[in-house]
Amino acid sequence: MVTGAWAAEIKATALSVTIAIVPLVLLFLLVQVFLLKLPQREVADILKGTAIAAGGLFLFLLGIGIGFLPFGRAVGAALGALDRTWLFVLGGLLLGLFTAWGEPAVRILADQVEQASSGSIPGSLVLWAICVGVALWVGLGMFRIAYGIPLLYLLVPGYLLAIGLMWLSDRDFVAIAVDAGGVATGPLANSFLLALALGASASMGDQDPIVHGFGFVALIALAPIISVMVLGLFVRLKTRT
Repeated sequence: MVTGAWAAEIKATALSVTIAIVPLVLLFLLVQVFLLKLPQREVADILKGTAIAAGGLFLFLLGIGIGFLPFGRAVGAALGALDRTWLFVLGGLLLGLFTAWGEPAVRILADQVEQASSGSIPGSLVLWAICVGVALWVGLGMFRIAYGIPLLYLLVPGYLLAIGLMWLSDRDFVAIAVDAGGVATGPLANSFLLALALGASASMGDQDPIVHGFGFVALIALAPIISVMVLGLFVRLKTRT
């Protein structure tokens, strides 16, 4: 039974990767023939790199389908079954912190910020700002699921706060914050935290997983925008002082 499920997952993943990669390879070959005309060695290197990337994408998506999504749903269902709301929210805080901490794109952004600023903006500071922001908003999202709060009640005030912070924060941090919102919603957040929210909402019999489970990624995308600009606001106030 398990072997059959694994075989079906492998087949579906291989098909999706093929559909994603083959058109790009064909487009590259057409451009190569009519426009680029690169040396054969460079073309071979590009095709080898594409094959390696396709293999990595296959393994990543296979791991997501077999491991991360069921694990996230199971953890969410276990948290949703708790009688104490504060434990439910605390679990969301910790999982949001660890997920953002392990997100590769977040670390890449932090390193690039430190390099571009010649070390004046430490990458660790940006990393912690993003992780703390995601943790707080994941906890808030779990609180929303527990009490059935409409998504707009969080998104509208959150984006109004973000717009206000744009005028107050240091302008360097505004640009960083906007990119941080994109990198925080990377593969870990989109796979694990979304599955976590769906599992938590499904475990509560009086809630619709479609209404309360989805929308979690929108909160995660908003979280670092606010937290990084709050950091920029403190930096601006400190600079003035």
